[in-house]
Amino acid sequence: MMSISIVLLLSSAVVVLIRSYRLSLGGALLCIVLGFYLAASGQAPMIQQIIDQVLGVVSSIGV
Repeated sequence: MMSISIVLLLSSAVVVLIRSYRLSLGGALLCIVLGFYLAASGQAPMIQQIIDQVLGVVSSIGV
C-alpha cells in the first residue's frame, strides 16, 4: 500500500514539474527509465531501506 502512495506522490511531482515547464517530457521519461533500472539493480534494497527510514522520520514528525 505504501509503495502505491509513493508512486502516486512522485508521479504527481513529475506532472507538476512538467506543467510548470521545469521538467521537459524527455526529462520525465528519463526519470522513469532510471527508476526502472534502479529497481532492477542490486542497489534496490538499500534504496528501499533509505526511503523507509525517511518516511519513518517524516511520519514521526507528523508532517
